[in-house]
Amino acid sequence: MLIKKDKNIYSASHENSKTNYEKLTILINDFLEDYDLKINQISKLYVNRGPGSFAGIRNSLAVVKAIYVARKIDYYCFSFDDFDKLDNKKYENIPNLCNKIKIKKNLINPIYLS
Repeated sequence: MLIKKDKNIYSASHENSKTNYEKLTILINDFLEDYDLKINQISKLYVNRGPGSFAGIRNSLAVVKAIYVARKIDYYCFSFDDFDKLDNKKYENIPNLCNKIKIKKNLINPIYLS
């Protein structure tokens, strides 16, 4: 997940684990605490929509959608495949890359591995 607060961008990743879905909200809370952030300070959320496992993507997107419903924080779902023709495909560049290809906010279109 990547979080943009004002002009600051924060990202975190975790090793894929069968138990991550059970502790996803804990991981997010720990992430926010590590950077001394509060949920109400966040202006946008960026979440990788895949490709990946059905359960992992479903859980990640469900949490992001819940944050949107509860706090009205816009989110952008991307895949690195969306940026095939662009340079600088790094997490810290995700907001700019999403702007370049005009990723629509609050739209989910997951990519599951078969």
